[in-house]
Amino acid sequence: MKRTLIASSICMMLGLPAHAAGILPAIANEIQQPGHIAGQISDTLGQPVAAATVRLQSSDGKTLGVTQTDGQGAFEFDRIATGTYAVVVGKPGYQTGTDIVTLTPTAGKTSKITLASTRALEVKVAAQKLDRARNGIAVDTGSSNYHIGANDIAELPQGAGTPLNQVLLQAPGVAQDSYGQLHIRGDHGNVQYRINNIIIPESITGFGQSLDTRFADSINLLTGALPAQYGYRTAGVVDIHTKNGALANGGRIGVTVGSNNTQELSGEASGHKGNFTYYLNAAVLKNDLGIENPTSASSAIHDTTHQNKEFGYFSYLLNDSTRVSLILGNSDSKFQIPNVPDQTPGYTLTGVSSYPSQNLDERQHETTRYGILALQGTLGDKFDYQLAAFSRYSKVLFEPDATGDLMYTGVASRVLRTSQANGLQADGSYHLNPQHTLRSGVFFSQEHLDNNNAVLAFPADSSGNQTSSTPVGFTDINSKIANLYGVYAQDEWKLSDKLTVNYGMRFDQVDAYVTGNQWSPRIGAVYQATPQTTLHAGYARYFTPPPNELISGQTLALSQGTTAAPPGTLNDQVKPESADYYDMGISHKLTPNLTLGLDGYYKQVSNLLDEGQFGSALLYTPFNYSEGKIYGAELTANYRKDNLSAYLSLARSAALGKGIVSSQYNFDAAELAYIANNWVNLDHDQFITVSAGTAYRWLGTTYSANAMYGSGLRSGFANTAHLPGYVQVNIAAAHIYNVTQLGKVQARVSILNLFDKSYEIRDGSGIGVGAPQYGPRRAVYVSLDKFF
Repeated sequence: MKRTLIASSICMMLGLPAHAAGILPAIANEIQQPGHIAGQISDTLGQPVAAATVRLQSSDGKTLGVTQTDGQGAFEFDRIATGTYAVVVGKPGYQTGTDIVTLTPTAGKTSKITLASTRALEVKVAAQKLDRARNGIAVDTGSSNYHIGANDIAELPQGAGTPLNQVLLQAPGVAQDSYGQLHIRGDHGNVQYRINNIIIPESITGFGQSLDTRFADSINLLTGALPAQYGYRTAGVVDIHTKNGALANGGRIGVTVGSNNTQELSGEASGHKGNFTYYLNAAVLKNDLGIENPTSASSAIHDTTHQNKEFGYFSYLLNDSTRVSLILGNSDSKFQIPNVPDQTPGYTLTGVSSYPSQNLDERQHETTRYGILALQGTLGDKFDYQLAAFSRYSKVLFEPDATGDLMYTGVASRVLRTSQANGLQADGSYHLNPQHTLRSGVFFSQEHLDNNNAVLAFPADSSGNQTSSTPVGFTDINSKIANLYGVYAQDEWKLSDKLTVNYGMRFDQVDAYVTGNQWSPRIGAVYQATPQTTLHAGYARYFTPPPNELISGQTLALSQGTTAAPPGTLNDQVKPESADYYDMGISHKLTPNLTLGLDGYYKQVSNLLDEGQFGSALLYTPFNYSEGKIYGAELTANYRKDNLSAYLSLARSAALGKGIVSSQYNFDAAELAYIANNWVNLDHDQFITVSAGTAYRWLGTTYSANAMYGSGLRSGFANTAHLPGYVQVNIAAAHIYNVTQLGKVQARVSILNLFDKSYEIRDGSGIGVGAPQYGPRRAVYVSLDKFF
């Protein structure tokens, strides 16, 4: 073809070999002889479209010439008069493409046309149909559902770069704690994470820091009296619906730099080809504030972290009603444990006279990997199903500073915990008739737990006083296999256009350090009183097995007679929690743009589960109160009109326990005696929690701000006091630019803790509280994202 000859001629003029013509298509495409039209036809993936029919039409619609694209998607027309023409391209399986070209007396024209596959549109429609079917398997009748959409995430000061736990803090009744922990409605942890409605078993570290917000298309936080399909972790169910490549081919690469020597590189890619779609996400982060600072200083000592996270979603349509998908995820994080300077050693070590506390070198390495293989589909118009096999591996390694830990705490423990969990989950729904939708499902998981503690400590007398400056060592190794089973059935009954009732039953059993089971009835109702007003109410019986991955299986006898010995020796096994939960709420659309909500709840508990940090490692140990009660109320407001959005969440809660009945060795005698005879606030109980935010788009720039208020977590002997209240305000501005030769680029500037308020999250006192932690001081971050 002539354009190839032109490219060859250019190579000869530049002194390049003839085969270099293949690398000059852009130059050849731009240089056309007068009266000549040449072009390139490709699909949305950038691949050439061969054997496409190309028609050249005049301004009055007459066809002047017809040709076909070659194997490289190229075509050409020659000897065309000056004027304006339409190049129309068609091929079976693709939408028609058109380009308008104008020839001048001195130059021809190059035409580049992209054809969209009609098959891709069919795949998109089928994928959306299956997404609706999958969502139809889940039900939330009678419970409280807080939806965080893609726009809500983008409007946060850090956008999609906001850590997942910080995203969830915008929801009502969610209080922050140290190490990225969350407390929903007065529970310690007890949060279940799902991806596309499939349970992800808990990791040892808790998934709050292992999942990246960037791969979420939307996040639902479900609380209250949950339907029968939700079990095990029930304070809150966080269901993340992932992004996928069914809608677009493209990607993003971004960089964030800022305070605390923060450096983060992240990227995404998504696409589809035929029946196959994919989405990939990865991020690498380094900063000098990996864990909350134990002092009020603006920067921490020995607090560097290196973290990387990867996520992949792959989906293939077997047919219009069946889809198989694969989800893979990995998180690998290394932390330095921050130091408090100028501390006084409490013990003496042979051969060491001085060891400043700011020089300690404790470290922790956390790894979590997970995978899900799911088959999801519909059978006719009545039955929807999802079958999933999942696997999760988790490891935590705490490496002490042997010298420093011995001198300051009297014990240096190298702690290694690993957990491998595998399981199956099956859910289905059957649309019996317009009034009844039946749902049922089963769940099984098996977890293999290994704990390895290598301990150095000093010999001690019966009162715990050091008797020698030469340490002794011992190793505590144990393993356990934990099995968890569950089955449920429920009916969603539409009694009228206004009233829907969902009732059901589930059965759960745990076989691990202890064995327990329970039948759990559930009932919830939603009443649409008016088009603007909706009421809901529900009751749920809950069965919560202890977090087996956190139970150390410690052999207490090994530590007796050393400074590693805990305060007590009684160690009853941690028991499953059983609770009766009541929830009632109302939502009212005050105006087309403003919605208000009010919700109240009460939870009566037997063997209430709580957790505490009782050692240097950033690991928690579960224990039970013999009884507990948790109650509260939440007020929400959401406003959205044109370019303005705003929200407010106000929560009041109380969480109380009485009588510690497991893992008692962690508590001293005075505290045990007091708790045995008095109701005490749980250490994570916060009386008032508030979150608010707003975003406004003006002249292409999105300005956003949010704020959090907490009245303070508990502190002091038996949690009889609480820390002072605090406020943190964050602001940001983001703008998308179309840069020549770069394309679409988004720039964002975020300022966290705008007023540089210093506040304590923990002060090191309280039941099961290991060390003080302060909230982050003012930080400024700049992000740049290039979209493809």
